[in-house]
Amino acid sequence: MEILNVENITKSFGKTEVLKGVSFSLNEGEVLSVIGSSGSGKTTLLRCINFLETADGGRITVDGEVIFDAENPEKMKSRQIREHQTKIGLVFQQFNLFPQYDVLGNVTLALKLKAKKREDYKKNKKQILEEIDAKAMKILDDMGLSEKIHSYPCQLSGGPQQRVSIARAMALEPKILFFDEPTSALDPELTGEILRVIRELAQKKMTMVIVTHEMNFAKEVSDYIVFMDGGVIAEQGKAQELIENPKTERLKTFLSKLSD
Repeated sequence: MEILNVENITKSFGKTEVLKGVSFSLNEGEVLSVIGSSGSGKTTLLRCINFLETADGGRITVDGEVIFDAENPEKMKSRQIREHQTKIGLVFQQFNLFPQYDVLGNVTLALKLKAKKREDYKKNKKQILEEIDAKAMKILDDMGLSEKIHSYPCQLSGGPQQRVSIARAMALEPKILFFDEPTSALDPELTGEILRVIRELAQKKMTMVIVTHEMNFAKEVSDYIVFMDGGVIAEQGKAQELIENPKTERLKTFLSKLSD
């Protein structure tokens, strides 16, 4: 079943066109990797889908619901934007953890803020908060972080910090999980543990879109790969076929530079 449909998304910053009409779709349980050189529009595409940027044109549908349509630019309230964002988890390059909260606090913060809006919150506050903590601790245990729940971000190395950011995104039970170069801020020896977490999520049929420069990993874990160049999709196809038998000269050049 199709869970994400992106149609002709455009985005400019001043006179610079960053996205020039990007379209793709993704079915539930599939993994899509987005590759391309720096400046090709990969991160901007993710930010537009997640409402961290507002696209200039196009249409985005998530789980059958149109969440953005430039031809019907009705101004969404901030509450509606937040609701849409909970459907699309985003794991950043730089972790973006809150330094004043411990690991458990980082994972539960959004859940507890959301719970305060429940009609039964005042009446059942203790039970609700206990359930949130239990849910978060289960996710952290799955991430191998059960012994770090009271540690603060400054006490963790890059690998565990990134696992906390993944746990935080997973806690909101998103329909789709986006990764924006999740290993780019890590030392090479820590990259493997994050790729292992993502690989396990793929095995559990978590729907994911991954911006990455790890070509072997993209080929292994992805169902499909999109190659972006100059703000457009220059080539797309099944993962193994696209990496092993690129059709366009631009993709051939890109892959050959990575292997040099």
